[in-house]
Amino acid sequence: MRKDVRILLVGEPKVGKTSLIMSLVSEEFPDVVPYRAEEITIPADVTPERVPTHIVDYSEAEQTDEQLFQEISKANVICIVYSVNNKKSIEKVTSHWIPLITENTDKDSRVPLILVGNKSDLVEHSSMETILPIMNQYSEIETCVECSAKNLKNISELFYYAQKAVLHPTGPLYCPEKKDMKPLCVKALTRIFKVSDLDNDGILNDNELNFFQRTCFNTPLEPQALEDVKNVVRKNLSDGVCDNGLTLKGFLFLHTLFIQRGRHETTWTVLRRFGYDDDLELNQDYLFPPLKIPPDCTTELNHNAYLFLQSVFDKHDKDRDCALSPEELRDLFDVFPYMPWGPDVNNTVCTNDQGWITYQGYLSQWTLTTYLDVQRCLEYLGYLGYSIIAEQESQASGITVTRDKKIDLQKKQTQRSVFRCNVFGDIGSGKSGFLQSFLGRNLTLQKTIREEHRSYYAISTTYVYGQEKYLLLHEVFPDFDYLSDADMACDIVCLLYDVSNPYSFEYCAKVFKQYFMDSKTPCMMIAAKSDLPEIKQMYGCSPLEFCRRHRMPPPQSFTCNTAAAPSRDIYTKLTTMAMYPHARLRCMCTCNRCTFCLCQNFLNSELLQTVRAKLYAVVLRRHVSQAELTSSTFWLRASVGATVFAVLGFTMYRVLLKPR
Repeated sequence: MRKDVRILLVGEPKVGKTSLIMSLVSEEFPDVVPYRAEEITIPADVTPERVPTHIVDYSEAEQTDEQLFQEISKANVICIVYSVNNKKSIEKVTSHWIPLITENTDKDSRVPLILVGNKSDLVEHSSMETILPIMNQYSEIETCVECSAKNLKNISELFYYAQKAVLHPTGPLYCPEKKDMKPLCVKALTRIFKVSDLDNDGILNDNELNFFQRTCFNTPLEPQALEDVKNVVRKNLSDGVCDNGLTLKGFLFLHTLFIQRGRHETTWTVLRRFGYDDDLELNQDYLFPPLKIPPDCTTELNHNAYLFLQSVFDKHDKDRDCALSPEELRDLFDVFPYMPWGPDVNNTVCTNDQGWITYQGYLSQWTLTTYLDVQRCLEYLGYLGYSIIAEQESQASGITVTRDKKIDLQKKQTQRSVFRCNVFGDIGSGKSGFLQSFLGRNLTLQKTIREEHRSYYAISTTYVYGQEKYLLLHEVFPDFDYLSDADMACDIVCLLYDVSNPYSFEYCAKVFKQYFMDSKTPCMMIAAKSDLPEIKQMYGCSPLEFCRRHRMPPPQSFTCNTAAAPSRDIYTKLTTMAMYPHARLRCMCTCNRCTFCLCQNFLNSELLQTVRAKLYAVVLRRHVSQAELTSSTFWLRASVGATVFAVLGFTMYRVLLKPR
């Protein structure tokens, strides 16, 4: 909505422009009328639309043409006043005033006009027969009002219509010549219909109509009123109602009817609630709500956003195969002005045997977009109507900004769900294969990927000690001389070399020494193409010795040349190291079966966390008085707590470890 409305009154001398303004303000006809009234500001709280309104008068006797042109350029709406008993003033509307206004306004930003017939108290007939042809000739004329400044007839209505012409203009919505809505309006209302069609059956049922009504007008429709609306549509349109629900044609017909009956504020209320501006484009404030992201923090979708995206997926997965076919995907993005996902997305996330994006792949791509470009994610959620359907203030409420990574390192724990792994390696070392293997594709399937559809990212879920986490792999271009901040910023570094190439390891060693040797970012060495004969690397020491010197885990063997989907164990190890960068993990299997993994599961269990918290509260409180230290009760509680902790530990040892 506009912050204010500026109304300019023009017309021939003596037609009553100043009298109209003074009658509005004083609510009585003035005895003495000056040449020109001073600019008047009506506060928002006394206007029907709750918007401050400025009313500006024009006097040919007191103002120059240049001043008039300036006022015309500043006006939001112009009232051309004529006298109903003066034919010359009516003729001047088309011969002088409309051409003058057209010449001094921008063609792209059309200013609405109101024709005002004053002094209706002096005649018994109406001037509408003369004015109607003029209104049909000029589409910028919103309406015509006959009034009388002397007996206060239609004075308030005049300025209400002028305000309404600015706040709820007819021009962007309706074409009088064609007697139909304009294409941009139809496009916007079609998107609104599809967003509101929660089950995607092409019909707005009673529940959906009530939700729509409550969303836009803060009140539900009574059952009888709902039925009356549908009866109006049935009466005028054969296919406007289907299965007792409103079709798209019926929805568009209703809004056409509103506009034709002068209730275009109803349509504007709907459009603005769904984020549209006066030009029927989605407002930038709607698409990009403010979101503060401090340095070293990442962005993730929260639970509410995932629930919304899940509902969108279910809405468009018509065959219930837990994957989106190309047709279903196009239908999902039909509410977007463009197709946001290209063919590379199919090589970034998991797909089914037909190459269609699965449910898991769909959520993974949203997670990737949120992590890499949160502003784009906000835009996409805006197109889908997140704030409206999820009943949230804006899309920003669906985003979680994680805490600074330095705090995670200090506390030795993290609440993040997405971890980034940058993959470094020389040309031909197998980086792309490593990314695609994460998505379950062996070498045979990877050979079918076209070069132009190749992706430098891969994202999917892994499980670390029973917790589902997203691992985001990014293939870094092997330009050793220049690495950007984005190449360096990650949770774990993957250094990948080809065991069959004697010069492949040297690149990994140089990258590590120059960029990551003094970094706190954990690193892992991957011996790729392990199905091929291993050749001695032409470097000062072997990869194993290099890892020992720099206190890294030993090189992990990996190959994507398998009959079935490649093993995912290596990706679980990477996620584990990213989650626990402070710990030197003695076990690298993360199998949830060995002694180390079982102990980790126990240490991360809710039971142990509760016991530990109680012990801290009893024993390690910062403010323990001297009296408490000498109290036998204090030491008894501490002893009991320590005993419980020891018994639990011994019990878990016997239950979990002894049978093995």
